[in-house]
Amino acid sequence: MKKRSRIVALVLITVLLFSLIGVTAKTIMKNVNLGLDLQGGFEVLYKVKPLETGDKIDETAVKATSETLESRVNVLGVSEPKIQIEEGNRIRVQLAGVKDQNEAREILSTSANLTIRDANDKLLLSGKDLVQGAAKQGFKQNTNEPNVLLKLKSADKFRQVTEKVSKMNPNIMVIWMDFEKGKDSYKEEVKREQAGKQPKYVSAATVSQPINSSDVEISGGFSGQEGLQRAKNISALLNAGSLPVKLDEIYSTSVGAQFGQDALHKTLLASAVGVGIIFLFMLLYYRLPGLIAVITLSAYIYLTLVAFNMINGVLTLPGIAALVLGVGMAVDANIIMYERIKDELKIGRSIKQAYHKGSQSSFLTIFDANITTVLAALVLFVFGVSSVKGFATMLLLAILMSFITSVFMTRLLLSLVVNSNMLNDKFSWFGVKPSNRYDLSEGIDVHDLHSRWDRINFVKLAKPLLIASAITILLGIASLAIFKLNLGIDFASGTRVDIKSAQPIKVDELKQELTAVNLPADNVTLAGTNNENGVVQYKKALTKNEIQDLKTAINNKYGYEPNVNTVSPIIGKELAKNAIIATIIASLGIILYVTLRFEWRMGLTSVLALLHDAFLIVAIFSVIRMEVDMTFIAAVLTIIGYSINDTIVTFDRVRENLRKVRVITAPEQIDRIVNSSIRQTMTRSINTVLTVIIVVVALLLFGAPSIFNFSLALLIGLMSGVFSSIFIAVPLWGILKKRQLKNNGGKLTVYEEKKSNEEKIYV
Repeated sequence: MKKRSRIVALVLITVLLFSLIGVTAKTIMKNVNLGLDLQGGFEVLYKVKPLETGDKIDETAVKATSETLESRVNVLGVSEPKIQIEEGNRIRVQLAGVKDQNEAREILSTSANLTIRDANDKLLLSGKDLVQGAAKQGFKQNTNEPNVLLKLKSADKFRQVTEKVSKMNPNIMVIWMDFEKGKDSYKEEVKREQAGKQPKYVSAATVSQPINSSDVEISGGFSGQEGLQRAKNISALLNAGSLPVKLDEIYSTSVGAQFGQDALHKTLLASAVGVGIIFLFMLLYYRLPGLIAVITLSAYIYLTLVAFNMINGVLTLPGIAALVLGVGMAVDANIIMYERIKDELKIGRSIKQAYHKGSQSSFLTIFDANITTVLAALVLFVFGVSSVKGFATMLLLAILMSFITSVFMTRLLLSLVVNSNMLNDKFSWFGVKPSNRYDLSEGIDVHDLHSRWDRINFVKLAKPLLIASAITILLGIASLAIFKLNLGIDFASGTRVDIKSAQPIKVDELKQELTAVNLPADNVTLAGTNNENGVVQYKKALTKNEIQDLKTAINNKYGYEPNVNTVSPIIGKELAKNAIIATIIASLGIILYVTLRFEWRMGLTSVLALLHDAFLIVAIFSVIRMEVDMTFIAAVLTIIGYSINDTIVTFDRVRENLRKVRVITAPEQIDRIVNSSIRQTMTRSINTVLTVIIVVVALLLFGAPSIFNFSLALLIGLMSGVFSSIFIAVPLWGILKKRQLKNNGGKLTVYEEKKSNEEKIYV
């Protein structure tokens, strides 16, 4: 009865879990806040500058500007807007899902400084003469055309102004929004209007006699639906308040709604394919424990999304990649434990004994491996911007949830199976053939087990491979010196435009379209199976008006609103600086942690291996001329945090093997320890990286084009990470250890007893 109750408990937990997922998954997915790269929208970073010469920008002015921008966003009706003050005089605005991006950008950056001038551009009245909050959009009684109604503080002052204008020639009263002295002119705008273009002034009315009233009506130029919206915007801007400052765009990115939807669908498909293959692999290779892994991995994905919603996270394309990458990390924790259990079964332990021993010995290894990735994710969160910060948030959450589900939940479910005693002789259910088991009485240790890797002398192979690696690094340095990196606008500054079309794009036609709006491209490239995607690059950062003209032209030509990303030289330099700092801090954090948990030689060689991996990614991108952007840096830092997992697992086995030796008197002993440790963890290393590579390849083949470079960098780093762990980190540690042995006179005590207990000190 007791046996059956544990199996029943396992079945009930599984049924309840998947029932909960089935019932609530739709609601949870619906409540996920999608970033602008998944639903369209735009992000802009403003630098707050004085409106008038001599004005000062202080904290109060920036805060007031931020509040005004928030009021204007409310006018747009955008859900979940984000407005943040950064570095004292900068304000970042993120509007996901905004329908009319040009309108939104115009409303945000317009100073809303209304002035009334004569035909010679002389100031008569300003926004200070208006009653605040009294502007409203209405309709003319006779024609029912839209208009804007204002209220002045003084009717007498308006009477004097209109009396003065009525005697002028021409007797025109011009109403402006954001008049720029020396740049704007009524006479020039009249010429534009005669040429059929929209003038910058709001209205120009003839005044034949004085008007003794505090009410002002702005009419004309508001015809049609577009005019109605313009009238609404003007009244809303005036009520939201004028900006006492000037806003300079130093960074902006916009994503068309169709681009966002396509990216979401493609990346979800890629994720489903990758995770599905991982599930199948775990079932086929690890049998019953693999089934437990499938259950806990499903729980991991579900709980991560629940937690993400609870912290009001914003899901971006890199965020989805982080979630799926977390599946690989969760699998890693399962594989570490399952391989330990298999080893214990092979030396003759019972299933129950193997479970307890394997789960106990794998815990610290899993903990150490996750901590290093946490360090890299924290650095990304601190130094990253926008979608990179979203990636770091999801990665941190994914690591936490993968640890909880893969360590605690896996142990709970597996213990129910093991302690039921119903599988005491079902070793094949755990992936171990009875013929491959020793008898416990033979005294075989897990470190003495033979494997398919025993024929390979990794120490011997490491020497020529280290030389080959050094040559590769030299070639990489030469490549960087000659070709340099193909820096994206994130670091080089400028503007990138991504274009989508239902029909093949022709370069000549696209160039003509851009030239027609006075924006000839510096570079045009086509992509996609039928050239349905295009990339246009400018060395300069386009202005707000230029972006508007470009987007309108592209939308009219190809039927899709393009993605436009603009970075000023100031931001480009800052991003490059932050990327270097982030890499240095992540490396120092990892070397410090590994040194504290193991020894400094292991910490040093681990970081050398990581720097090898990071440099290899950079060098390959230089050779193949792939673009380097902020997501590339995120990939490099992720590899720095992730590839050390394999190194730590191997070093953990080195430490265990050292306990067996205690005293080293010959270099050959160190070689045996290095070889044995690599052989004993080789299967785990291959299986772990294979599961993550499955995900990354799926993202490469089926994911959105915008994360292709990110996925490619991950793939290169993962493959390099396995190589560096096996042939760089551990063999280099062996070389340093031999030097220590020589300096100690040919005898090295690696473990010492402390007093009378069993605690040991690693030296």
